Amino acid sequence: MLTLRLSCTLPIVLVCLTIVAACAPGGPGQTGAAPSAPASGAPSARTLVAAVRVEPESLATRPPQEAGVALYLTKGMFNAELAVLDTHEVAQPNLAESLPQLNTDTWRVFPDGRMQTTYRLKPNLTWHDGAPLTADDFVFAWQTYTLPQLGQARLQPWNAIEDVSAADDRTVVVRWSRPYPDAGSLTGRNRAFPPLPRHLLQEIAQPDQVDALVNSSYWTRDFVGLGPFKLDRWEPGAFIDASAFDGYARGRAKIERIHMLFMSDASTVLANLLGGQVHLSADTSLRLEEAQTLKGEWGPRGLGTVLEHPNQWRATNFQFRPEIVSPRALLDVRVRKALAYAVDKDAINDALYHGSGVTSDFIISPASEWGPAVVREMVKYPFDLRQSDRLMTEAGFTRGPDGTYANPSGGRFTAEIQTNGAADNSAEQSILASGWRQAGFDVQESILPAALAQDGQARASFSSMFTNNTNSGEASLLAFTSRGIPTADNHWTGGNRGGWSNADYDRLAREFDTTLDHDERMAQIGQMAKLFTDDVASISLFFRTQPWAFVSSLSGLEVVGPEASMAWNINAWEFR
Repeated sequence: MLTLRLSCTLPIVLVCLTIVAACAPGGPGQTGAAPSAPASGAPSARTLVAAVRVEPESLATRPPQEAGVALYLTKGMFNAELAVLDTHEVAQPNLAESLPQLNTDTWRVFPDGRMQTTYRLKPNLTWHDGAPLTADDFVFAWQTYTLPQLGQARLQPWNAIEDVSAADDRTVVVRWSRPYPDAGSLTGRNRAFPPLPRHLLQEIAQPDQVDALVNSSYWTRDFVGLGPFKLDRWEPGAFIDASAFDGYARGRAKIERIHMLFMSDASTVLANLLGGQVHLSADTSLRLEEAQTLKGEWGPRGLGTVLEHPNQWRATNFQFRPEIVSPRALLDVRVRKALAYAVDKDAINDALYHGSGVTSDFIISPASEWGPAVVREMVKYPFDLRQSDRLMTEAGFTRGPDGTYANPSGGRFTAEIQTNGAADNSAEQSILASGWRQAGFDVQESILPAALAQDGQARASFSSMFTNNTNSGEASLLAFTSRGIPTADNHWTGGNRGGWSNADYDRLAREFDTTLDHDERMAQIGQMAKLFTDDVASISLFFRTQPWAFVSSLSGLEVVGPEASMAWNINAWEFR
């Protein structure tokens, strides 16, 4: 592994390492050197080399089957929507000339609660293949995503749309069956309304050809989008090559080419960043531990920057499906509360995040606009083993001679905690499991293989507990409704992977999702926080940050709000 310290100037180091890289064996994620790219996609002086942790399952904003890992760089490179969230999470026009404004002709609310919004597209927009983008591509997207066989009709915004039509080639008209607060921008994670190219997908976007649609190479190696970069080459298991798209709605990207490497090992990413062979680390390819090391190496020499995007809610989710859950005692809220009280978040924070992590008690950050209501209503579970033991006693468990809880009917309490294979996740899992074992819970550890990291069924089929990241914010809040439970019928899409269900929460979520008044929504989200935390749908752990590291020759990146993407302005980045 390459561990060179940069004591000479960057240009000299880059020249030296280019020579070393030419002789280095192996592929991405296996050695300290980035692999040589073939001539058709070879990195050059104007090519930005980026590392991401996992190979994308799809390049589309909303593929027909949900991807398990959020890939912000990939989606930002190849896609464009009506609007984009800027640094401060304010929606800015993208494909649209302007955005609808409430109580005007562009956003009308009718007495019966239905609405109509109108979006005027910018002129002369085209897909990456040169075909014109028209309003009819939005009509086609709505028709496709709401095919019953895809299982997405229940998701936002499709579940609120009554009809989509094209008034002319550049005018999209959406008629809503109910009030929908985000109708003005139609953007955001799990809420976007991306168009689809009718000229490429019409033949297979039919009710009797859903399998062909889902498995089409369009979503991967033959992807045609509207974003600032177009796909040139995809080498499975190795890299993606992309080049700037002249027709991007907000102007041609300043970076000519991007060479994206799939590098699963954070230590390898660190070595390549230090060696100058990788210029940008994105999408969890760098852990916080390596990020701290990189700051120490780069900072004094001004060789690069490490930004931390606080957009991830880290939590341990419970399995609630009766046919899957083991042990069944996890269906007892007293047992879930006992497990929550036995988590020492401060110990995890000190061990993994050097005390700089932000502990959480709910999906929504107290620093968000909804923070006051959330803080007022949510139930907290500070580390308290006496409370944990009291609750287990109430649930009929006692600690045996070996110190482990058991009860006469169910026997020894034995559960499994699973996570994906990232090293910091494994370390966190070990601390959690060790703490629970010391508290009397027999908890075993399991890793979901990297090959299944984006498999919706695998991620929803854990037996006891699963610790993972998801975006903090409204989208994740609403994903925990009963409609968000992944099943075979909906092709395992949805963020409520453990299958938690609460009728009152579902009702409040519906109200929150159909209310336009801000104060009313504030009260609703507070009650949702109370229900979620009182029933311990999940054990909240941290608001985790995603490190984005880049060399000093790359500029234009800045920390954005939790709901926004770090790549929102990738067309304005410069690489010299």
